[in-house]
Amino acid sequence: MLKEERHQFILELLHKEGKLIATELSARLNVSEDTIRRDLRELSALGALHRVHGGALKKGPSTVKFEEKYKQAPEAKASIAQAALNLVHHDQVLIIDGGTTPLAFAQALPADLKATVITNSPPVAVSLASHANIEVIMLGGNLFKDSLINIGAQTIEELHHIRADLYIMGAYSVHPQIGISIPNREEAFIKRKMVHVSAETVVLAEAHKLGTASTFIVANMDEISYLATEPHVSRDVLAQYEQLGVTVLQQEKTPSSF
Repeated sequence: MLKEERHQFILELLHKEGKLIATELSARLNVSEDTIRRDLRELSALGALHRVHGGALKKGPSTVKFEEKYKQAPEAKASIAQAALNLVHHDQVLIIDGGTTPLAFAQALPADLKATVITNSPPVAVSLASHANIEVIMLGGNLFKDSLINIGAQTIEELHHIRADLYIMGAYSVHPQIGISIPNREEAFIKRKMVHVSAETVVLAEAHKLGTASTFIVANMDEISYLATEPHVSRDVLAQYEQLGVTVLQQEKTPSSF
């Protein structure tokens, strides 16, 4: 089998099974483990997969700027937001971080909600300006322009003095074994701190982010209380998270009233 054919086979198998084990690939393709490791390195360099010890996982979605992400899959984001809204009650302290799905969640908050929202996302803060009974606390820091969030030492320092009831986390990659991971190191620090200062964390994740992995680990799945995702995600996929103690949330046919 030519190298190009092996690469195509490897990518098709990864898409089908969600992960690859180098020793199994070696036997399946009747080539050495060194050859498989070289194949995985080359495919990783092309951005086609994410290498891990002993094999590979599906890579998270391509990083694009906030403005472009905002236009993508609005129906999916709205559905995920509705599923997570069932966790919201009056008088809570909520942390909402950056991303277009957390923004959809903020925009869906009931007009009469009485709560405190802490965020490092200027778009989230602005979206809540018309909510008379929501106190909005904006975390400081350096603006990360690609994601439109504040990051850095100041952001973490301010989080030291906060205790929240619920953290609404935007996701890049969610994997049952790897946990929550993202490509930006500084943002990972912020998200990790937000998990630690919150009683519960709900991860908002579109279907294509499930079963993928990235470079910097934010949290293990046992640190996550809820996973809100799209209604069409199969029970087989979701069972992997539920077995780890994560409660899966999906939009009901008729959204619950606040």
